[in-house]
Amino acid sequence: MNRIAVALLAALEALIALAIGLGIAVVPLTILWASHFGLGIDWVVFWHAAVDVWLLGNGVDLTVQLPQATAAALALPGAEQPFELTIALLGFAVLAVLFGYRAGLRASATGLRLLGCSVAIAVYGVLAIAAALGSGHEVVNPNTLQSLVLPVGVYSLGVLIGSEVGEARLDGGSRMLSRWLRAEAWPTVVRDGVVAALRGGTAASAGVLALSALLVTVLLAANYTTVVGLYETLQAGIMGGVSLTVLQLALLPNAVIWAASWLVGPGFAIGVGTSVSPGGTVLGPVPGLPLLGALPQGQPAFGFVGLLVPVLLGFLCGMMLRQRMSPGVRRGILAVLATGAGVGIVAGIELGLLAWWSAGAAGPGRLVEVGPQPWLVAGLAAAEIGVAAVLGLLSGGRRGAL
Repeated sequence: MNRIAVALLAALEALIALAIGLGIAVVPLTILWASHFGLGIDWVVFWHAAVDVWLLGNGVDLTVQLPQATAAALALPGAEQPFELTIALLGFAVLAVLFGYRAGLRASATGLRLLGCSVAIAVYGVLAIAAALGSGHEVVNPNTLQSLVLPVGVYSLGVLIGSEVGEARLDGGSRMLSRWLRAEAWPTVVRDGVVAALRGGTAASAGVLALSALLVTVLLAANYTTVVGLYETLQAGIMGGVSLTVLQLALLPNAVIWAASWLVGPGFAIGVGTSVSPGGTVLGPVPGLPLLGALPQGQPAFGFVGLLVPVLLGFLCGMMLRQRMSPGVRRGILAVLATGAGVGIVAGIELGLLAWWSAGAAGPGRLVEVGPQPWLVAGLAAAEIGVAAVLGLLSGGRRGAL
């Protein structure tokens, strides 16, 4: 494939990625504009709202100044003053990363990796900046610097990951970490320990997230009637219900990360002074979002069982990692301890960063604190998974490979 074709394909993929990301917010609001408001309001208002939602989904902070009449109708303490929305709707970010990942894979497959990745990132960045610069208005103002950096940064992350994975596949195996840790620059014991820690920590955190997604699914199914009842209470109509559903789908990755924080131990908050953790749920008035109908109530009878999840995953990762480690690492007690601690640190950093990204302010007053405390999540995850990984490395034989 020649350079022009690679560049055009990369540009097209970037255009489609941005169009779908924005379209998820634009289409429901446009239909709402036509069906509910009868085209009587300037469509630009809904375009601005869609871009604001998309920016928020990419981690951009929004400053909101509601009109006095609207603030009075909401009856929320602090709504009459400017307030910030900083909680990312991570569904949009996940979508951007996936599209970027695909673009990176394609760029690597063409043999013109640098050209394909550069064009994809540049086109996406130009279009994202153009959309962001035209989004500010008197009610909602995005953070300008974040608007210019974060959307393209999220997409670029996916592109870089995809290109690295594509290169590893072309090399004939999953030796991406080995290429980064050159043999001539690292002693064998150190290199093997670092690779094992990165691989094991990532596997443990991925396992926690997978089980968290399963937990969210079970809770939604178990509390189906409550969720439906909240939909009926809101009386949003067909298109309002569709828009509300899109919003909740964008929040599902947040919910999965919050469930992971619950399994690790600290849990999360839905407002100042609230707590949802294995020790019990303490809530005051919460927004009537149907998704929140799945929150556990009271003190779970077997909540402590959830705390075993990261411990068991850390132990299993340690056992499976042992087979992949060189004899020099397996035989040295200090090397085993350092590797197990590294597994915990990697998992703690990854889960802590996700917790930080999933939390923020969801409105004025009590809603300035929503989500988990990232430092607590990171610290407890590192301790639980790290100690368990050390035990797994010490007890693991030839029972499997990661």
